[in-house]
Amino acid sequence: MTEPLSHDLTEFQERLKYPLDAFQLAACESLDRGKSVLVAAPTGAGKTTIAEFAIWLARGREQGRVFYTAPIKALSNQKFHELRAEYGDDEVGLLTGDTNLRGNAPITVMTTEVLRNMIYEGSKDLDDLAYVILDEVHYLADRFRGAVWEEVILHLPPHVKLVSLSATVSNAEEFGDWLHTVRGNTEVIVSEHRPVPLFQHVMVKDTMYPLFVDRDGELAQRGKLNRELVRMERGSESDRRGGGRGSFTRRNRIQHGRLAHMLDEAKLLPGIVFIFSRKGCDMAVMRCLQDGVRLTTKEERDAIRRIVKHELRGFSRDDLSVLGYNAWLSGLERGVAAHHAGLIPQFKSIVETLFQSRLVKLVFATETLALGINMPAKSVTIEQLDKFNGETRVPLTPGEYTQLTGRAGRRGIDTEGHAIISWESRQDLDVIAGLASKRLYPLKSSFRPTYNMAVNLLERDTVEQVRETLERSFAQFQADKDMVTLAQEAQDQQKSLAGYERAMQRAKGADRERWKRRYAKLKRETDRKVRQVSRRTSTIARVFDRVTLVLESLGYLDDTGETLKPTQHGELLRRLYGERDLLVAECLRYGVWNALTPPQLASLAAGVVYEPRREDEGWEPRIPGEALRNAYADTLDHWARLDGLEEQHHLPLKERPHPGLMQAMHVWASGRTMEETLERTHLIPGDMVRVTKQTIDLLDQIAGLDHPLAERAREARNLIDRGIIASSKATA
Repeated sequence: MTEPLSHDLTEFQERLKYPLDAFQLAACESLDRGKSVLVAAPTGAGKTTIAEFAIWLARGREQGRVFYTAPIKALSNQKFHELRAEYGDDEVGLLTGDTNLRGNAPITVMTTEVLRNMIYEGSKDLDDLAYVILDEVHYLADRFRGAVWEEVILHLPPHVKLVSLSATVSNAEEFGDWLHTVRGNTEVIVSEHRPVPLFQHVMVKDTMYPLFVDRDGELAQRGKLNRELVRMERGSESDRRGGGRGSFTRRNRIQHGRLAHMLDEAKLLPGIVFIFSRKGCDMAVMRCLQDGVRLTTKEERDAIRRIVKHELRGFSRDDLSVLGYNAWLSGLERGVAAHHAGLIPQFKSIVETLFQSRLVKLVFATETLALGINMPAKSVTIEQLDKFNGETRVPLTPGEYTQLTGRAGRRGIDTEGHAIISWESRQDLDVIAGLASKRLYPLKSSFRPTYNMAVNLLERDTVEQVRETLERSFAQFQADKDMVTLAQEAQDQQKSLAGYERAMQRAKGADRERWKRRYAKLKRETDRKVRQVSRRTSTIARVFDRVTLVLESLGYLDDTGETLKPTQHGELLRRLYGERDLLVAECLRYGVWNALTPPQLASLAAGVVYEPRREDEGWEPRIPGEALRNAYADTLDHWARLDGLEEQHHLPLKERPHPGLMQAMHVWASGRTMEETLERTHLIPGDMVRVTKQTIDLLDQIAGLDHPLAERAREARNLIDRGIIASSKATA
């Protein structure tokens, strides 16, 4: 006999428009019993409802705050608007680095990096925190930013309960075991059920074929491979051996205008077409316009113009001209648009809004759209099954395929979703079937100690305590599961030892002797476990040791005789976040940038944050002014010195700072127009906006330091935070 639902859960369920699914109910019941939860379920299954129940509990009986974290600013902004519509303006805040709105609100949406920084700064906002919702927590596998998730999980106060929401991963239980070990009582809820069935298709030339069919040869979610496709593949192989072109050739690359008409006729719109190239997305929209595609009615076109005009009311005519506004609007009015990182945030936001409203019917997007942004479609088309990873072309993984096709089929709107694969030569039908069949993928930690992490942890703890903390990371857990348990037990027992010692000091006579015996016994056990831990692999802790050796040799850490503590220079490094944290600290410490004017400082900061794309390789643009050239050369000298140290200590090497955007940033900081600025670079406006925001973030960090450059950094920041840049901040 099942227990009756609590008053809180009953009341919450009554306000919903639909009954809770089994996995939602299980997760909510766990939260109701005071547990943390890890929920792994397919995209669109309704994981957000569980987060809403945590908010319901926090605002009710818990009387505490909720932090809702997301991996990217776009998702944070979207979630902020959704929650604000639900709970009202005064109840919801937003913190994303470049936006600070009602940061003390009961429900605060933020990027995970913002929460990590709050933890290291010992923010008082954590005192009355009841829940942290970690949306898209599988993002901790990201090799660039994934470590932040583990830092947050390891260092949040023990009283905070976690609501971790993940895509369906094949090792959810392993991840849940780790969460249980480091955070306490954590329930793992896994659902592989997709509420809206997904059907797979292969497109050959202008025809769409089912990938899987049932015994009657009809479209099926699972089953056997379509015999017609198998025959076509065999025929293609035979033709190729005989010198013919066969049915499947690279000339079968889809015609985007024809695709738009085909999806429209098949009633598979709204749809998303994933193309792993920004230029490819823009060209697809252009081809649709050239082919006369029009997917909208007059009333829809009028509505599109009204929305666009309202959302871009802060932009000048010159700004819009630089952004290619007229061509972009023409695509929107016809119901087609591109969505990629090269667009300014405002343009992307408008595309998302219009797509959600079913005014834009077809979006050509890069894979960044699959990162949880709420743009559910009836169909998803994947143009290629491989992509460029920065070095070479690699095949899509089952996990990536799952993320992309997960957008197809909208719960509460669609009865089914459709995934369409465009066939190319050299593709294996069995490989496609394997991608479509494997709904799961493993979650692998990308955690590694950084310089900033080291000085922040050593500010709070001893070297041994930090090493013990790092032994509890998911990375170490995967390397040696027993290590985490032992390290956790040793740490818990050391806390108990401190309590025993206090009890001994207070007790007298026979009681004191009893406490002494208990203390001695526990001390022997604890020492044994500490020795066991130290004899283990300690992969992560050894990297930390190498990091501290570098920092100690440079004077950022000082050996006090008992432990390492940040020096004055270490205190500066504690406030600097980013891939080049130590390089920035060295340049500030040695006054490398002290002679620069605010425009020059903005230019140099852009050189530090800019990560060149392939087309930048070998390109050395002009750096304006002798002072700036000298400062850049000195910066490179410090980079080369650090590069040698890192190589000597077997640490990952950082890329050389690139001057690709320095001249353009100097022009922009000097008050020139965006058009004049872009003439100094081959970047498109969206890239310029993105790098400028990263530059602003670094300047903000410098401005917050007790350093001679702080005031100049503020001036530099204000010089570049104008026009398109200021207007492109997500509206909140």
